[in-house]
Amino acid sequence: MKKVAIKVVKEVKVDNRVNNTGRPVNTKSARQVRLNKQAQTKAAMDYVMQGGWFKLTPNCNGAYTFVKNENNTNEGHIATSFGTHECNISTIGRTKMIGYSFVMNKKINVEFDVRNIIKIKR
Repeated sequence: MKKVAIKVVKEVKVDNRVNNTGRPVNTKSARQVRLNKQAQTKAAMDYVMQGGWFKLTPNCNGAYTFVKNENNTNEGHIATSFGTHECNISTIGRTKMIGYSFVMNKKINVEFDVRNIIKIKR
């Protein structure tokens, strides 16, 4: 008997059917609302961590940015638009940055919620 070689050709779907579950997504469901909120928080934290400029309140005149330490840890400081040091950041969480500053020789704890910042384009 002779051996016969069979060539198998796989059909490639070009209409992106693998990403369609067949059901529409309920955007008002609690899960979708939670996922959208998490995505917005992550985008805001990424913006701050990459050195983006932001304000803390709408009527705030100054602009701030986060500057990482050189030793590549999750620590750094908040600097103003003039380059002056504002406060140290000691802990960076998923939604908040916790730090401290000294005012009149007293240590003041500072907490930034990145969901409440206002982005500035410079």
